[in-house]
Amino acid sequence: MEVRVAAGPHRKTVAVTMRTPGHDFELAAGFLFSEGLVQGREQVARIAYCSDPEVRAEQRYNVVTVELRGRDLPDLGPLERHFTTTSACGVCGKASLEGLWVRGCAPVQGGPMVDADLLRQLPDRLRQAQGLFAQTGGLHAAALFDAGGRLVALREDVGRHNAMDKLVGWAFLEGRLPLRDSLVMVSGRASFELVQKAVVAGVPVFCSVSAPSSLAVEVAQAFGLTLVGFLRGDRFNVYAGAERVVFPVPTR
Repeated sequence: MEVRVAAGPHRKTVAVTMRTPGHDFELAAGFLFSEGLVQGREQVARIAYCSDPEVRAEQRYNVVTVELRGRDLPDLGPLERHFTTTSACGVCGKASLEGLWVRGCAPVQGGPMVDADLLRQLPDRLRQAQGLFAQTGGLHAAALFDAGGRLVALREDVGRHNAMDKLVGWAFLEGRLPLRDSLVMVSGRASFELVQKAVVAGVPVFCSVSAPSSLAVEVAQAFGLTLVGFLRGDRFNVYAGAERVVFPVPTR
């Protein structure tokens, strides 16, 4: 899918990504927000599929244009990347921890206290809600839970970063950002890019069924995010922000 940004007479392609069709407008909005090109819902006038007569009809649903208010495009410098992205790991998002500070991202404040037993329930709740994974066995998921462990929203995609962008895009378009009282659970490992997107969205607790990368741990520690990895069965590891996790008091 090609993502374009338009303002007044100007338009620019900012990304091309392999994605699972569905929730395309959320994917575009979440990508732009995560990359710092838009900061608030009020900046977006309209999101639409391509109406360019030069684009073949069968490809128009693979081109999404985000029209911004005003006459000028935002500074595209923060992307610091080529226009072509992929759904794989290691190329999406900022290339360094310093990039988040440069953007002015603030540490995550507050957030719920989460019982360890509740965390152990999240993988099953995630899997039960993964309708497309049940059909294909090949899609990643990112899910938003409230402080009580109730599922609020879930998005699936062949790319783990796309799934997260769809989830963040949903919250952006619904006016729910920042997600201060929420937990996010992902089906894959906790990469730097995913944790970065959580920080930008104000998520206080980020959980993964697999391992975090070392840079993801650094980001979580630097920005006050609770990072939980290897959340499977009755076990999990807390790599940062353990103060938000409530463990049972051992009995003698």
